[in-house]
Amino acid sequence: MHFIRLPPGTSFSRETPNALRSHCKWKFDYILNRQPLGWMAMGFGSQMTGSPMVIMWINSDNHITISQRKAPAEVMPTVDPNPPRTAVLDLASSKTSSSAPELAFTVPSNNDGVQSIIWAFGTTNPGDSSPSAVLVQHADSGTLNLDLTKQLSGNTTAPPTDGTPTGGSFKIPYLPYQKLIIAHAVFCSVGFLVLLPLGALLARYLRTFIPTWFKGHWIVQFVLAGPVIVIGVSLGIAAVAKAKAFHLDDDHKRWGIAIFILYFVQCGLGAFIHFVKKSNRKHRPPQNYMHAIIGLAIIGLALYQVHSGYDHEWPTTTGRGQVPSGVNIAFWVWVALLPASYGLGLFFLPKQYKQEYARVRTQDEDSEEVNRMSLEETQYQKPHHASGH
Repeated sequence: MHFIRLPPGTSFSRETPNALRSHCKWKFDYILNRQPLGWMAMGFGSQMTGSPMVIMWINSDNHITISQRKAPAEVMPTVDPNPPRTAVLDLASSKTSSSAPELAFTVPSNNDGVQSIIWAFGTTNPGDSSPSAVLVQHADSGTLNLDLTKQLSGNTTAPPTDGTPTGGSFKIPYLPYQKLIIAHAVFCSVGFLVLLPLGALLARYLRTFIPTWFKGHWIVQFVLAGPVIVIGVSLGIAAVAKAKAFHLDDDHKRWGIAIFILYFVQCGLGAFIHFVKKSNRKHRPPQNYMHAIIGLAIIGLALYQVHSGYDHEWPTTTGRGQVPSGVNIAFWVWVALLPASYGLGLFFLPKQYKQEYARVRTQDEDSEEVNRMSLEETQYQKPHHASGH
């Protein structure tokens, strides 16, 4: 792929009569070989953050979409409803049918003598004519300065620099906030989809065979899963802050915090059930059923949350496109395995209930025996006290 661009410091000029100096037309030509044109972008500023951008792409019907956007950081820019200057598509100067497409637009001049420019292009077409369409992250980008005080002379196009891609495929490096998102996904997936189900299955299978099952259950659910989950959620918050994005501004972020809080509620309820018990209980208390339901709900919500994270949040937030298909396959295999494993454990429920009923009967018999012995002792002691008077 070749992108005809100016190296930093190269001058551009405009030749327009004084009466037309309020408007300046800039046309950028792109020559692409072997890879399709996805989208082209140009921004007015020296960095991506906060710079007004004009992004253009060719749709399947050969119509051109022009989208004016802005980004709070190095994230996918979103539509700017009130851009400082309105860009207008220049159809006369644009070419969409050739192998070297040219997309042109005009914007009002801001009367700056030297205009700082950022540019970028992507090789994946958005596949949507909407100006707010999701963009896959750019394949290359750069900066340059346009000197608008000089006269246009000769060929203003410089050859590509050595760092320009020349074809084939290449990997786009992850930005710092994207690395935080990946770490967030790994920790939260391990915490919510591996350790929590492991603790639940341990309780489901071992409670009818091993009296000390609860110790293993709370170690997995709290001692192991707790730090992993806290780290995972913290990394997600750090990623949002690093990207200078908004917290709790979409469903994924709001559900994430809700599930995080629900996890600690569940831990507290489990501790209450284990350490606070009525001595004269006849049946399994309601909080035990509530604990089981909340636990299953957390795992179910976590499955939904992980899926929305890699299927929607990642491509929308980063613009890098969908995750590898292997991630999706592994997820759905796990979705099938978890309920199947837990369902098999439900066959131990009758045995569990019999054991619990037997313990209650034993406690009742012990209590009756203690009461009977206490009554006999009282009856024995009464005549003794009477003879003493």
